[in-house]
Amino acid sequence: MLSVSSSVLVGLILTVAPWTALWEAHQLFAPHTVLRALLMNPFLRGAVSGLGLVNLVLAAAEVHDLLRRD
Repeated sequence: MLSVSSSVLVGLILTVAPWTALWEAHQLFAPHTVLRALLMNPFLRGAVSGLGLVNLVLAAAEVHDLLRRD
């Protein structure tokens, strides 16, 4: 059950985080213009969100398997 919880949490964070102001205002990457430009790329943001969706699907599959066993 802990793995389901962690997968859901990671999935939600990865799905939502690239589209928030927190992602854009990260001060760690401010001096690195090339890295910042890469992180602001919509394709990279979409890829990160896609990984989040994969985590959510895996969590749902794991819950389905847990319910089928009982």
